Amino acid sequence: MKAFACIAAAATLIALAAPASAQFAKPEDAIKYRQSALSVMGTHFGRLGAMANGKVPFDAKAAADNAEIVANMAKLPWAGFVAGTDKGGNTKAKPEIWTEQGKFKETNEKLVVETGKLAAAAKTGNLDALKTAFAATADTCKSCHDAFRNK
Repeated sequence: MKAFACIAAAATLIALAAPASAQFAKPEDAIKYRQSALSVMGTHFGRLGAMANGKVPFDAKAAADNAEIVANMAKLPWAGFVAGTDKGGNTKAKPEIWTEQGKFKETNEKLVVETGKLAAAAKTGNLDALKTAFAATADTCKSCHDAFRNK
């Protein structure tokens, strides 16, 4: 039964990813898409960071709302890393994204998991839980940037 569930989930993901990559008329569109998704995610993550670091007062509802956006946005940009998007369009993507696709996929999957944990922690309304989950998510972001993003 577990095997069937895994196969069904994989088939669903493939079916959903194919239209996403096919929607880009030109490489620049895919680059713009992924940069936009990452920008929105970064904005909301920054709001959480300001709370976690004591720069703004902790607001449990705002934290939960922002964390939910971060978790949802974390699922989106990967469809924009398609063939032909390694150059042009003012991209900071390193060539390793395409030469080390397994490692890149691992890092984006880890980000999706960590942002899910972040959203769950934020829903508790507990600042300490948010701080812990924020730090873990930030480390995941950093590891991907270090390996796959030019400065």
